Amino acid sequence: MAKRSNIKIAKKDPVCIDGVRPRPMFVDYKDLDLLSKLTNRHGRIVSRRKTGCAASSQHAVSRAIKRARFMALIPYEGN
Repeated sequence: MAKRSNIKIAKKDPVCIDGVRPRPMFVDYKDLDLLSKLTNRHGRIVSRRKTGCAASSQHAVSRAIKRARFMALIPYEGN
């Protein structure tokens, strides 16, 4: 029986540009490609564990998603 390895692969933060975090941390609410990657098909915000975001970038992402929803750029509910 083959033994499974428990090697965890560190996920890259999708907000970082070339591995460098933008200062101040800001995610544009008009960047719909990035925001659609960070929401699931039901329209919910995906957790940090699945996306690999740091805490500060996850706060910025959730703020941008909520602003985009309010401006009707992305739906509150999925399809």
